[in-house]
Amino acid sequence: MAAIVGRASREALLKVSSTAQSQNVRQFSFQKLSKAKKAALGTAGVLATGGVGFAVALNTAVLADDEFVVHPPKQPWSFGILSGYDHHSLRRGYEVYKQVCAACHSLQYIRYRELVGVIFSKDEAKAEAAESTVVDGPNGEGEMFERPGKLTDVLPSPYPNPEAAAAANNGAKPPDLTFITRARHGGADYIYSLLTGYKEAPAGVELADGQHYNPYFPGGKISMAEALYNEIIEYQDGTPASQSQLAKDVVTFLQWCAEPEADTRKRYWIKYMIISSFFVRGLYYVTKFFRRH
Repeated sequence: MAAIVGRASREALLKVSSTAQSQNVRQFSFQKLSKAKKAALGTAGVLATGGVGFAVALNTAVLADDEFVVHPPKQPWSFGILSGYDHHSLRRGYEVYKQVCAACHSLQYIRYRELVGVIFSKDEAKAEAAESTVVDGPNGEGEMFERPGKLTDVLPSPYPNPEAAAAANNGAKPPDLTFITRARHGGADYIYSLLTGYKEAPAGVELADGQHYNPYFPGGKISMAEALYNEIIEYQDGTPASQSQLAKDVVTFLQWCAEPEADTRKRYWIKYMIISSFFVRGLYYVTKFFRRH
């Protein structure tokens, strides 16, 4: 559509220009026009020029997007405008992150205490944190030391610093996943499609060493290898660990990481709407009463 609009606009401008040159049109002086007519003509010129430029730019943008990006389809997520997170899926998603994603990606803004009441009980979260080793200090002698993790600690990073992360991944530092569903166009749908969309490179697409083909990634060439396979892990609750199930659960968990307050916000919104409905109804009857008297 953008291409048609742009092409039609350019053709119309060319026709108007050629007609003006080939025909003897009545000449008039712009200075003799009233101020209102001058303003109207100026506005029309700006709108026409801007419309043609916008159509041409949109045509270029659409062609570029369609050539290199496949837009992810919508998925039926458990979380929505009014629906809350599936906590069973959240727990399974944490298992996927811990056993698969945590080898390369960090969650540097999530603390173990935030998992309490959502994925683990308090005792379970304490035990989970204690499995990690945290570098702390300095102690009384001015030396750093290692200790078991606590609820107040963030989830451990797989690399000590960004340089080490880039060096271990052919120069491409794996992104932190805390806000990944909010930081990528398409959100949860994009992450799900990316995890399940690896394919053989089509004819004419050349991949460098360490690159893989994924049509949902901009440009199609991605450094991250396919991470999820059927039965790559075994869920504690016995759910079949197909690739689609693994991707669904870990994306649900990552969506919670990006918006851990979403369920609370929705509860308050529902309470607000209920209270507001009573208030508006009462205000209506009070106003109606005073009008009668």
